[in-house]
Amino acid sequence: MFKATQNLKCISGNQAGFSALPANFDRAKSAYTTRNIDLGLAAGMLTGEHQPQHGDLLLAEVARIGQHTRLELACGRRARMHIGDRVLVCYGNRYAPDQFEASMPLDLGECHLVAAGGIAAKMDSRHRVMKRPTLLQPLGLVTDADGQRINLRDSRLPRRESGARPLTVAIAGTSMNAGKTTTASHLIKGLDRAGIKVAAAKITGTGAGGDFWFMIDSGAQPVLDFTDAGYASTFGLMPDEIEDVMETLVAELASHRPDVIVLEIADGIFQQETASLLASDCFRRLVDRLLFTAGDATGALAGKLWLDQHDLPLIGISGALTASPLATREAELASSMPVYTTDQLDDAELSVELVFGEAVQCKRNLA
Repeated sequence: MFKATQNLKCISGNQAGFSALPANFDRAKSAYTTRNIDLGLAAGMLTGEHQPQHGDLLLAEVARIGQHTRLELACGRRARMHIGDRVLVCYGNRYAPDQFEASMPLDLGECHLVAAGGIAAKMDSRHRVMKRPTLLQPLGLVTDADGQRINLRDSRLPRRESGARPLTVAIAGTSMNAGKTTTASHLIKGLDRAGIKVAAAKITGTGAGGDFWFMIDSGAQPVLDFTDAGYASTFGLMPDEIEDVMETLVAELASHRPDVIVLEIADGIFQQETASLLASDCFRRLVDRLLFTAGDATGALAGKLWLDQHDLPLIGISGALTASPLATREAELASSMPVYTTDQLDDAELSVELVFGEAVQCKRNLA
């Protein structure tokens, strides 16, 4: 799996901040964020005075177990971590109001595992219920045989020419944990039950596989996320970079000729990158329908007003609020929009009517 280090060029001992790979490099636990990287290219490490860049591949040692006790591997399994374990992760930022806010470190000093999918960063703040993050001691930035850093962007999908695409439905929401992935996955399942071929992608967020695997398990094929476009996370990216992610993933999905594309947009409408993307011409050009998720009626109404202001094609409300029949009725009354439960989205007939028909006319109660 890994190339022998005798091929190393321009790398000799610790000269100029370079070092050879440790003998047990192939035993390091490789995180989800590294899944597209060809680890066979690894031949050495940069150490010393180097500033990491977003997406750089990092070999680190677990120095203290904190909030994350397990690392999500590239295969999806969550591997338990022990102090002294070596892990392969990617540098990136994190935006998670319910968990951690974190940013890129300026050096190769101690940093934190701020997402189980394998994001190394410096924690800036944390939600009160979060423990301290798991502490990582960087050993070096992994390089190829030419001494060049291995970065996630080297493995990104090629840019495709924009062409014909199928009907595309996007899922957005008020915030983290509003029920976006659950809504997307149940809609995928309903369409799959109707014999509709669905492809799906998560356009923004933090590198982790939970949402990715949920959409696969619900019947979407293929499923992509922003890591396939070369980013460990999308927090802090410029608007043109976010739009490039969306265009790249939609074009790739369209090339597989699905009947429908389902897209999830992470975080909430007040998160900077999400707001910028939803308000962009790119989004309006690539999305035909939009479902909005919320935790309560107030959020549903605020979302509807914001989406209406930006002339976006809202067809209904769903999300965490649908766990409560009372909250569902409140949201319907407040927003004047149909509200869909997961059971309704699972239904083959209704999901097809919702996506291909007139949304406000197709809602019906299921027995």
